[in-house]
Amino acid sequence: MATSHRTRKHPKRVLRLPDLDFAKRAGLNTLGSPESKRAYQVGIDDFVSWYCSEPRLAFNRTVVLRYPIRDVRVIPLE
Repeated sequence: MATSHRTRKHPKRVLRLPDLDFAKRAGLNTLGSPESKRAYQVGIDDFVSWYCSEPRLAFNRTVVLRYPIRDVRVIPLE
C-alpha cells in the first residue's frame, strides 16, 4: 500500500510596519504593570528595527531565532 504524503503549505507572509505595530500594541495591552510595558516596548522596538532593516521573505520562527541579542539593557525606573 502506497501512502501519499501531503505537505501542508503555509502561506508565507511578509510583515510590514503596520502589522508589526498592531501586534506590538496588542501584546503590550495584555501587560498590567507600567514597568513591564516599558521593558517589553524597548525589546519589541529593537526587534522591529532589526527585522525591518534586513530584507525578509517571511516572518517565522527561524527569523525570530536569528534575532541577535547583543546586550541586555537595564531600563531605569523613573
